[in-house]
Amino acid sequence: MSHDSAFSIPKGRLSAQTLIAYVEDRPGTLNRIVSLFRRRGFNIDSLTVGRTERPGISRITVVVRADDDTARRLEANLYKLVNVVHVDDVTHAPSVTREMAFVKVRAGQDRRAELLQLVQTFRARVVDLGPESIIVETTGTQEKLDGLIEVLRPFGILELVRTGAVAMLRGPGTGAMDETQEAEDGVAA
Repeated sequence: MSHDSAFSIPKGRLSAQTLIAYVEDRPGTLNRIVSLFRRRGFNIDSLTVGRTERPGISRITVVVRADDDTARRLEANLYKLVNVVHVDDVTHAPSVTREMAFVKVRAGQDRRAELLQLVQTFRARVVDLGPESIIVETTGTQEKLDGLIEVLRPFGILELVRTGAVAMLRGPGTGAMDETQEAEDGVAA
């Protein structure tokens, strides 16, 4: 598979890059964004899509392994896509990033108390309690989720599902609202 030379996957230090794209909520928008990454040979580590405070605007959070230069080029190319309103690279910005996980764990009566104590230590919560298993819900950083999963593994993980990362910049900014508000006021964004 040949790659655009400007987007060849870098051989240097790769890190998780987090991009937030505010997009018009239209059919095909997500496909175009995912195709941008696919065409350039990047595997998306995490992808989360959801509504925002503005009707008709969705927020897509993408985590991809790349260097800083490549992340800047990806951000610039996202702006070229139809339906993209605004893009934020929050990789190095002050932000809050979280994931959520459900973990179904084997929980026989003999080890249930020990298991519940571990769940409480990680500030997770039990959302379903069955005769032979429990479902644990947790929210936190990727490291927190990884840690909880590792301590639950000896009990026997029956099923596991994780959301992708969601991120929000710290401070008074309001993401896409700033950009679109300026455009509506007639001032160039």
